[in-house]
Amino acid sequence: MGLALNNNVSSLTAQHNLLATNTQLSRSLERLSTGLKVNRGADGPAALVISEKQRAQIAGLKQAIDNTNKAISVIQTGEGALNEINSLLNKIRRLALDSANSGVNDADSLAANQAEINNALNTITDIATRTQFGSKKLLDGSAGVRVVSAPAGVSVSATPGAGAATGNYTIVVDTAAVRANTSGAVTAFTGTQSATLTINGVNITLNASNAGSLNDMVSTINKYTGQTGVVASIDSSSGDLVLASTVYGTQGNFVVAASGPNAANISSLAGTVNNGVDLVLDITGPGGALTGVVGQGNTVNAMGLSITIADDPTTPFTTLDASVDNGIIQIENNALTFQIGANANQTATISLGDVRASALGQGVAGSQFANLAMINVTTQSGAQDAIRVIDKAISDVANLRGALGAFQANTLESNVNNLKFTLENTVFAESVIRDTDFAQEISNFTKLQTQMQAGATVLGNANQLSQLIAGLLRG
Repeated sequence: MGLALNNNVSSLTAQHNLLATNTQLSRSLERLSTGLKVNRGADGPAALVISEKQRAQIAGLKQAIDNTNKAISVIQTGEGALNEINSLLNKIRRLALDSANSGVNDADSLAANQAEINNALNTITDIATRTQFGSKKLLDGSAGVRVVSAPAGVSVSATPGAGAATGNYTIVVDTAAVRANTSGAVTAFTGTQSATLTINGVNITLNASNAGSLNDMVSTINKYTGQTGVVASIDSSSGDLVLASTVYGTQGNFVVAASGPNAANISSLAGTVNNGVDLVLDITGPGGALTGVVGQGNTVNAMGLSITIADDPTTPFTTLDASVDNGIIQIENNALTFQIGANANQTATISLGDVRASALGQGVAGSQFANLAMINVTTQSGAQDAIRVIDKAISDVANLRGALGAFQANTLESNVNNLKFTLENTVFAESVIRDTDFAQEISNFTKLQTQMQAGATVLGNANQLSQLIAGLLRG
């Protein structure tokens, strides 16, 4: 190419290359100073899109780990309170057993035991009412399933740890629960007559002093109800003596035998007993429908609910009212829900239930006490009955503690471990896409510096061409 005065093409070329090198050098400096090889969309559109999604996921995973750890703290708070309630229940049981030792205790001792029990019951209710995480109460029933309405004769509670959905549940009774029973005409004892009635292996001696009339016979048999699980009554229409299990369903089946010199007086009660029948329900709710659900006695556990249908236990032969055969249960679920994942709808739910004294120990068959708060140990029969109610309360608390423990270990702690593993891999993947490889970038920066220096030298030489042409003109 010839020499020209108007256009210094060599200088323009050198300038262009020098500017391009300067731009690359600036980008290299940016990558080294920020530690990122993708700082804007122009640095890599696809890489930017992928890495931004991963950054959002990383932030979500970190928050999910924090959320889950907070959830563990909530569960541990509830568990600590339940442990204290369990200790109080064991103390109450010991006092009830002491009160049942009627051969030793006088009225003052029994009254003192009852006063101590009442104090412990109040403490249980206080613990349940005051246990909270922040301002959220945990054990007073407000963090569980609440029954808004239910048909008469139907009691409903949440299955420990389950989260029944809010809504209406329609129940249809396919088979009503029936208690095991037997009946027959009996003869009161007179003079020296006597016989032994054996119920579930418990021998009851009957004679003129305690079975001289049907009413006396019923009273004597019922003194052993706590041991036999059977209650006696008189059929008002036939005058027959009726024996019926205190428990609904097949779990209340019993055996009766008569022996002794005058066994004929009560032989009609012995022999074949009409076995109990378990409850069978069809249930339709927000979660779908279940048909032919067989209960244990008169209780069915389904859809996160424990549904109990029964008549008054003191009336052995009545059937369920028509109003109970079909009914609607309205449920409101206030169970605790924890966001334990990095994405929408990745939640875990648990119902903590109500552990106030009035909510524990419910549903003990044949008990005179509706719940733990009502127990009275100032009589022998009351103390014996109270022990059964206390045992049910201990079981209630133990079941809830078991549900909380399983939720913490199998759901929350496992989730934290999985989240940490996922976070580690996601951070690594994002780093590969976006972070600067310093060894490679420093090598590139050094190369560009050399090119910059060389370009500046070449540009200087190119600019001297015009001076060379001027010299030629001067000759």
